[in-house]
Amino acid sequence: MLDSTTTTQTQDMLDHLNAALEGGDIDRVAALFATDSYWRDLVAVSWNLKTVEGPAGVTDMLQNQLDHTRPGSFAIQSGEMPVDEDGVITAWITFETRAGRGWGLMRIRDGKIWTLLTALQELKGFEENRGTRRPMGAEHGAAKNRKSWKERRQAEEADLGYGTQPYVLVIGGGQGGIALGARLRQLNVPTIVLDKHDRPGDQWRSRYKSLCLHDPVWYDHLPYLKFPDNWPVFTPKDKVGDWLEMYTKVMEINYWTRSEVTKATYDEAAGKWTVQVDRDGQTVTLQPTQLVLATGMSGKPFMPQFPGMDGFKGVIQHSSRHEGPDDWAGKKVVVIGSNNSAHDICAALWEGDADVTMVQRSSTHIVRSDSLMEIGLGALYSEEALANGVTTEKADMIFASLPYKIMHEFQIPLYDKMRERDADFYAGLEKAGFDLDWGDDGSGLFMKYLRRGSGYYIDVGASQLIIDGKVKLAKGQVDHFEDDAVVLSDGTRLPADLVVFATGYGSMNGWAADLISQEVADKVGKVWGLGSDTTKDPGPWEGEQRNMWKPTQQDQLWFHGGNLHQSRHYSLYLALQLKARMEGLETPVYGLQDVHHTA
Repeated sequence: MLDSTTTTQTQDMLDHLNAALEGGDIDRVAALFATDSYWRDLVAVSWNLKTVEGPAGVTDMLQNQLDHTRPGSFAIQSGEMPVDEDGVITAWITFETRAGRGWGLMRIRDGKIWTLLTALQELKGFEENRGTRRPMGAEHGAAKNRKSWKERRQAEEADLGYGTQPYVLVIGGGQGGIALGARLRQLNVPTIVLDKHDRPGDQWRSRYKSLCLHDPVWYDHLPYLKFPDNWPVFTPKDKVGDWLEMYTKVMEINYWTRSEVTKATYDEAAGKWTVQVDRDGQTVTLQPTQLVLATGMSGKPFMPQFPGMDGFKGVIQHSSRHEGPDDWAGKKVVVIGSNNSAHDICAALWEGDADVTMVQRSSTHIVRSDSLMEIGLGALYSEEALANGVTTEKADMIFASLPYKIMHEFQIPLYDKMRERDADFYAGLEKAGFDLDWGDDGSGLFMKYLRRGSGYYIDVGASQLIIDGKVKLAKGQVDHFEDDAVVLSDGTRLPADLVVFATGYGSMNGWAADLISQEVADKVGKVWGLGSDTTKDPGPWEGEQRNMWKPTQQDQLWFHGGNLHQSRHYSLYLALQLKARMEGLETPVYGLQDVHHTA
């Protein structure tokens, strides 16, 4: 690369990449990648969510996929100039495959590709009707007996699931199911979203009354329809519920409320599922081709059992069933757990004049909300980021472009900065006896979330109550219950009128066992985690979220969920995989995940 300009160096790299791909010269493609490089592919080349490492990983993926998917036509994205920062060239790119078109991000270091993100965005011939392809809506002119939009929608709702079977059935109508339902609607994939609640959004409305989103608004948009500019930074739970209900209606999602699956079985010969549904007291049998469990990371409560619980004279609840502090003024409340829900519930109970004790069973990572906003998220998801041209879509891609294998290296300095900035705050917590951690390698909240989905609290005020002793702190494991108290393993006796188990949720794999069979659940294996071999994320290394948004070992069974950001971003790639299968496109999957754990 003789020309030193950043754009020329980038274009030269893309020219070499295109020529090697076009010529089928896999060795030449691999030689463009650095020894410690990463190609993260979202559906485009692998028909999977897959990260390969180094030239050997690139070689293996292309040996399996090049003839099938034919990636090429890599180009600098129109209107975007590559930039060189500290010797790393970052360039927004576009590309095509045999089946579709995509975009992504490439980083070049020392004349070699260091990281490459390729993300499929649309399928050729099955593009969404957006922008210049948007539908007309009103049909001008005159015709006898033509139906209105409302009549057509009513006819579709009455027919789907009865006269016509859905191609996709989504079990779970929270933000994940709703986002996926919207994506599939735009791709003309017949879909039903099932949920047991009375209204869309009740998943949020039914939680404790102080609950709100701890992630800022810029991080939480749904597909197609962003929150308005005057939406609060942190959304209260009932407002989230109302937004989801409105969104479901406006996006014309076929959403069945008061509907619970009682049994699901897969007919391998027919290539279809048979799903028994209790729809508001009526049994309906559905036969979708694809089944998606969008039951959520916070869907299956984990409720430990201890001796003496049956004889306890007070009330025992899981945090998911706790409505709030109104009935507990002047009462003694013990909250088991020390993560997000535990802190929120303790703070609300203290505000409601309850006598509150938090039981911390293991160390917790805590980060102050304002520090997380400024240091952790500000560059990607904030008004400042928008002013700098970092749209939600760009932010999602930048975040996705950092391979999980090295993401912690980017996170550690941020959390070191937060620890320094808030040193007095952490000293106060430690003085109060609270056990803190920063993740196994000091990489903080995001890596804890990706690895295990638990073990942290974003502080919005409850920590100060612990520092001040207003929320009492006990530490240790629960041993047993007495008729009026919780007793810890060291003999500490905590009198209680109410005990709230803020003990989290089980793996989404558990829903497969409940709704389908334990055999299928074991066939799929663990859902969530990276295989980082850190606490609660056992190896071996997978490099992507296990079994999420991608093919599993059970044919035509998929898992979808996560926070609002993940529901928004990854719903696209799951929807494209489902659409491709509905249309009969060739979808050879590279790197189908092995099963290493069954829970």
